[in-house]
Amino acid sequence: MSRPIVATVNGDALRHNLSIVRQAAPQSRIWSVVKANAYGHGIARSWPALAQTDGFALLNLEEAILLREQGWKKPILLLEGFFHPDELPLLDRYRLTTSVHSNWQVKALAEAEPRAPLDVYVKVNSGMNRLGFAPAQLPNVWQKLRALDNVGEMTLMTHFAQAEQEEGIVTPLARMAQASEGLQVPRSYANSAATLWHPQAHHDWVRPGIILYGASPSGAWQDIASSGLKPVMSLESELIAVQTLAAGEGVGYGQRYRADAGQRIGVVACGYADGYPRHAPTGTPVRVDGVLTRTLGTVSMDMLMVDLTPCPQAGIGSHVELWGDNVKIDDVAGAAGTVGYELMCAVTPRVPMVLR
Repeated sequence: MSRPIVATVNGDALRHNLSIVRQAAPQSRIWSVVKANAYGHGIARSWPALAQTDGFALLNLEEAILLREQGWKKPILLLEGFFHPDELPLLDRYRLTTSVHSNWQVKALAEAEPRAPLDVYVKVNSGMNRLGFAPAQLPNVWQKLRALDNVGEMTLMTHFAQAEQEEGIVTPLARMAQASEGLQVPRSYANSAATLWHPQAHHDWVRPGIILYGASPSGAWQDIASSGLKPVMSLESELIAVQTLAAGEGVGYGQRYRADAGQRIGVVACGYADGYPRHAPTGTPVRVDGVLTRTLGTVSMDMLMVDLTPCPQAGIGSHVELWGDNVKIDDVAGAAGTVGYELMCAVTPRVPMVLR
C-alpha cells in the first residue's frame, strides 16, 4: 500500500455498541441492521463482532447468503422482502424471514411451495409513505397470510419517519394501535432513534442500524454524546505536501479559498474519489498531527487541503484524521450538508479497509 490512506473498522467498538443497545432495550431482541454492506463497513468484516445479536436484517439476498455460508445460523430478515417470486426458493433454502409489504407478495407466497413455512414481517405504512400496507388494509392482509400453510410466524412491522423527534412517533403509534386492535402478535417498530429515545416502541424486536456504527440517527453527534456509543469507522491519511500562500493567493479548483495573510497549508491524500464529500466547504473539521483544524477550498478527486495555522509543527508525513474517534463523522457530514450514513456508505473500493 503506497498511498497513505486507510479506513479502519474497530471490532471492539461494534461489540461495545451492541451492548449499549442491549442496555437501552433489555426486554427486546435485536435485529442488527447490516444493509448496504454493513453501512459501508463490510458485512464479512463486521458481522463476527456482532455475533451476539439475535438476528441480522439487510436487503440483498447475496448478503443474506454470505452470512449463511459464513456460518450464521440464527434469523436473517429481508427488510424489503423478496423482489420477485422466483426468489422464494432461495428464501426457503436459506431459511430467511421476509418482509411483506405488497399484495403481489401475498399472492406469491400463496402460490409458493416451500419445504417449510416461511416467517414473515407484515409491514404497515404508519406515515413514512414508502413501503407498507395502509393501516386499514392490515386486518384483511393479516387474515390472508394467517390462512396460508406456507406462512409460519408472523410479526407486525413499521418504520418511523421522525423518531429522532420527541413527539415524532406519537401519530404512527396511534395508527398502529388502531390498525392492530385485537391482534396479540410480535411487533418490531423501533429503528435506531426509537431504540435510544422511545422505549414505548421497543416491543419484541428492535432494529438498530446507524447506532451500531457509532453515529447519530439525528445527524448530530451531541445527541448521542452521552450514550456511550463509540465510532466504529476511522478514515485516516497523511500530508503529502505543504504549501505557503501569500496574502491574496488561492488554493484548489476555482480558488474558492484565498488567504488573508501569509499561510501554511497542507495537502492530504484524500479526495472525493475516496468517498470524502466534494461539497464539504472550507471549515469542515479535520485533525492534523493531533490538532483540530479545518479544510480549505474545493475538495479534489484525490486530494484536499487543510489549514496548518493551528499546527505549525505539522509537515509531510503528518497523520491526518478525516473522521474517527476525535473528528466525529456526524460533524463532517453536518458541515457538508449530509448525514453520517452517506459518508460511511460512500467510502470507495480504492481505499484499503482493515479490521482491528
